[in-house]
Amino acid sequence: MQTETITYLKEHANTLELQEELLITKNGKPAFVVQSYQDYQFQQDTLALLKLLKLSEKSLQDKALTLEHAFD
Repeated sequence: MQTETITYLKEHANTLELQEELLITKNGKPAFVVQSYQDYQFQQDTLALLKLLKLSEKSLQDKALTLEHAFD
């Protein structure tokens, strides 16, 4: 991950092309991460799928399904 200052981001915002995430520092400390919209959307979709998996696991634990009920 490339690291730049907030001043760099301000000066290059119009021409910035991201190949990977960009860590922006403010006063020498990490402040922001800039990423492409495609990467952001992929990350959001991945999180949504993980949440669905977690909910389905919880649902299965809450309701134990027997073989008889599964094939009724």
